[in-house]
Amino acid sequence: MKIVVLSRNPNLYSTKRLVEAGKERNHEIIIVDHSKCDIIIEKKKPAIRYKHELLLDVDAVIPRIGASVTFFGTAVVRQFEMMKVFTAVESQALMRSRDKLRSLQVLSRAGLGLPKTVFTNYSKNVEDVISSVGGAPLVIKLLEGTQGLGVVLAETHTAATSVLEAFNGLQARVIAQEFIKEAMGADIRVFIVDGEVVGAMKRQGKEGEFRSNLHRGGSAEIIELSIDEKNAALKAARVMGLGVAGVDLLQSARGPLILEVNSSPGLEGIEAATGVDIAGKIIHYIERHVDVD
Repeated sequence: MKIVVLSRNPNLYSTKRLVEAGKERNHEIIIVDHSKCDIIIEKKKPAIRYKHELLLDVDAVIPRIGASVTFFGTAVVRQFEMMKVFTAVESQALMRSRDKLRSLQVLSRAGLGLPKTVFTNYSKNVEDVISSVGGAPLVIKLLEGTQGLGVVLAETHTAATSVLEAFNGLQARVIAQEFIKEAMGADIRVFIVDGEVVGAMKRQGKEGEFRSNLHRGGSAEIIELSIDEKNAALKAARVMGLGVAGVDLLQSARGPLILEVNSSPGLEGIEAATGVDIAGKIIHYIERHVDVD
């Protein structure tokens, strides 16, 4: 098969692993920088041009699209879909997962557990926002933030008021979320491929840090999921329409709570923690869904 990996950096761990896994299975793997593609839209022959050449006879696409280029990256994925190419992550699902607010609404409608969340249109009445999520401490997140950037823990009522007013003054869109104390700075990342849990790890934030992102100094260990955690993660990926997903959840007194669902989850942390060949599972997922004559 001819498989395109959409990635702006061929040296990233995840990109390199997907190339390795594909070549091990005798597929032709091409890395394409989606930000340098030209999209040609016409009735009979939709096409994509890259480095002065048309991308032809592609069997499947694996999108690895960074948050900063979501708009154009999604357009490239959608163009491949118009060319009848199988994509490991569909453009619609990719777009939906990047919109934090929309994601939370979709997950809530599906009856999944979530931390109590409030979103307002730059409301001057920050007192109501704070009380709605159960008071301080609370977490304030920029809607456009990724990888733990733009996430603030406001430990006191005064701090929460100041941060919300500052963000509102900057016309920055934020959500306020209740702080789950019993999670103790840890969360669970569940990696799902084609409706199946292929790996799970517990990430613990470093001392004094409530964010558990590994590149912020957090540590990870393999974890055995409870039935509730597994079902919640699988349902979250399903309602978001994602074939490949990283579901982040918190362990709380009222069961697992979904934090977010990632459409381009990194492979390095999960492969290191679990020892599972996740890249191989993604290639295998494509093999199951693409008929090659």
